Amino acid sequence: MKIAIPVENGKLCSHFGHAPQFAFVNVEDGKVASTSLETPPPHEPGVLPRWLNDNGVTHLLCGGIGGGAVNILQGAGIKVIAGLQPVDPAELVEAFLAGKVQGVTGATCGGHGEGHGHGHGCGGTCGH
Repeated sequence: MKIAIPVENGKLCSHFGHAPQFAFVNVEDGKVASTSLETPPPHEPGVLPRWLNDNGVTHLLCGGIGGGAVNILQGAGIKVIAGLQPVDPAELVEAFLAGKVQGVTGATCGGHGEGHGHGHGCGGTCGH
């Protein structure tokens, strides 16, 4: 299993699409095997889901995320758990592995509309 977590200032970023970094956590036999911080490509609709898929991610733990991204991620077989609060990524992974993370499996904000800007309805603050 490979978990991706959008990160800003050492905590889960409140919006998937605006995270300056992603923590990639490889899990083997129910335990964290390795962790790395990666810089994502520039944010454009559809780019981040493809990047995560190309990097072998199986699970995304995030705060706010739009429906288009959720659809692409789920279509690629990536399980999305959204609506999570900003916490330390290591703590979040440990809680997830212990079955203690409760979130939603769908969109938590309005997304990009027609791709004309950043009219998100979730109040995400990363990068803005």
